[in-house]
Amino acid sequence: MTKILVIEDEAGVRDSLVDILNAEDFIVDSAVNGEQGLAQIRDLHPDLVICDIMMPVLDGYGVLKQVRQDPDLATLPFVFLTAKADRIDFREGMDLGADDYLTKPFTHDDLLRMIHTRLEAQEAVEQKTKQQLSTLRNSISTALPRELGAPLREVLKLATTLIDEAETLDPEEVVTLAKAIHRNAQRTARLTQNMMLFAKLERLSPEQISAEALQRQHTNRADKVITEMAHAIAADYLREDDLGISLEPLDVPMSEAQLRKVCEELLDNAFKFSAVGTPIQIFGSHGDGKVTFYVIDYGQGMTSDQIAHVGAYLQFETDSEATGTGLGLTIAKRLVELHRGDVLIESIPGQQTIVRVALPA
Repeated sequence: MTKILVIEDEAGVRDSLVDILNAEDFIVDSAVNGEQGLAQIRDLHPDLVICDIMMPVLDGYGVLKQVRQDPDLATLPFVFLTAKADRIDFREGMDLGADDYLTKPFTHDDLLRMIHTRLEAQEAVEQKTKQQLSTLRNSISTALPRELGAPLREVLKLATTLIDEAETLDPEEVVTLAKAIHRNAQRTARLTQNMMLFAKLERLSPEQISAEALQRQHTNRADKVITEMAHAIAADYLREDDLGISLEPLDVPMSEAQLRKVCEELLDNAFKFSAVGTPIQIFGSHGDGKVTFYVIDYGQGMTSDQIAHVGAYLQFETDSEATGTGLGLTIAKRLVELHRGDVLIESIPGQQTIVRVALPA
């Protein structure tokens, strides 16, 4: 059954609300001030809170502010009950995260209509969340085994060939097999490292990194780092002739290791999801207080819905054999955002993808 908490200091209003809600078969509890109400929210775990604004000890704004700061209560439906109909008060409550207002005096129907509307909205949010979690679980269960399994199978096959035919192979063939084994082992190691890095980045937010710490993270001549990474990845894909680079001298507020990681993931995606013979272009400049560089490919592209739902372990149906876990792009975005920058993706399915990275100069 639905649990509702009423926080109201006026006994008459509080008792009236409790009586109405009890008659509708809700489980109802009440509190006489904000401090007591906050304690009961954490103890009762209600499905909805109806809270007065003007109260002693702790007012309704104070209650809501603390509720929204608690990750376990951040989505709790919270409705203000007030005689104050001024638009400024209304705006203040909404800015704090209130879901609705019920203005005194109210009718029995007004109260029930509001409650059912809020509960239905919450149910829709929960169903959406469950659907997203289900999609994520399904993606993880297919993406990780495939991404880890493919290079491991290749390593086993190549190693078996090396063992079985060692006596008949000439030195050049041995070196070729060894390089292939090394390349696939690196692929597996990179995915494992990305999984650990993603877990670390998910625990951070830009607010946790001080301005002083960001100032200490700086890469002079970032254009040289980007160019070096681009040539290395192009060589891995045997596509040096597809690469085009036009970069101004760039200094970025990011450590060289982090910049290399961002470039590695964005460039690897560009080569992976485009065909041999199609260009990969890199441009970069500075101005208007920003350092900006672009990675452009002419491959399979992404739909607007796919761009909107980019995330770790989320995969999309494509016509290409190329797949991925979504970790790389997510890690690149997180690293840039932690340094007060942003990543913008624009794409035309089947034609082109442009990834823009902008960082404060």
